[in-house]
Amino acid sequence: MSTSSSPFKSRSVVENVLSVEQPEGVGARVRRSIGRPELRNLDPFLMLDEFQSSDQGGFPDHPHRGFETVTYVHPRSKGKFQHEDFCGNKGEIGMGDVQWMTAGRGILHSEMPVLGSGEVHGFQLWINLSQKDKMIEPAYQELKQADIPHPSKDGITAHVIAGEALGVKSTVYTRQPTTYIHFEMQPHSKLRQPIDKGFNSFIYTISGKAKINGKVYEPHHTLVLSSGQDTDGIEVVTEDIPAEFLLLAGKPTNEPVVQHGPFVMSTRDEIYKTFEDFTEGRNGFEKAPNWRSKIGKRLIGGGHDDDEL
Repeated sequence: MSTSSSPFKSRSVVENVLSVEQPEGVGARVRRSIGRPELRNLDPFLMLDEFQSSDQGGFPDHPHRGFETVTYVHPRSKGKFQHEDFCGNKGEIGMGDVQWMTAGRGILHSEMPVLGSGEVHGFQLWINLSQKDKMIEPAYQELKQADIPHPSKDGITAHVIAGEALGVKSTVYTRQPTTYIHFEMQPHSKLRQPIDKGFNSFIYTISGKAKINGKVYEPHHTLVLSSGQDTDGIEVVTEDIPAEFLLLAGKPTNEPVVQHGPFVMSTRDEIYKTFEDFTEGRNGFEKAPNWRSKIGKRLIGGGHDDDEL
């Protein structure tokens, strides 16, 4: 929140795209934000999906290289998600939990709802890595809801996944500097959230009605914000109806992006090399040819529809 007596200079909305629900994976539905044809990427962000998946569906075995994935389960989600990878890592996240995965040089993994837990509602964000970091070793940060700050003030609650809001900082490590905050605003409240002047930023509306620069925005809209020069951040207000949205901001890599499905590199040659590595089981994918997850077996023949990206 702004504490200065000088006027708060807010960023404006320069692009507005509605996310329409579509099938994804096996038995899941997503609303794609960044990553759709109108918004191919917003450096450093490659994709944001709002997903809902029955406990009979999911995202069986699929690879990644060259970026990070952040999976956030909505605090009011009934279902839980579990993951398993070819390095032997396993985990489970439920309401309000976060998994921050650095794919680096290569991961083959499966992401599946926990059977019997109910429908999972959450978000998956893809963040590009700088070329110098694309071939680092894979890593995980898993934060339970209790590990994530949830400050509240003046009718506003902030779930601070990364960055800082309402005077409270997240403890998560962001290799590519990132702000990721889930805001919930009660009626007749005003948010003034600082954003680093050099960061690209956008808002994804989840529910209710958020008002920015005099215009009201309804759910499932991606609002690309103007550059940060000569601004302090973003001002959002509510009137008679509450609002819930994600605010994402990140330091751009300012590097080329060459993406084919689940692989994101900086040149076409690197993409060709990645396909060879994955197919032949080398340079980080040594275990890929013979590995099958246990949790993905119930969806034999299924796959993760990354080719659309």
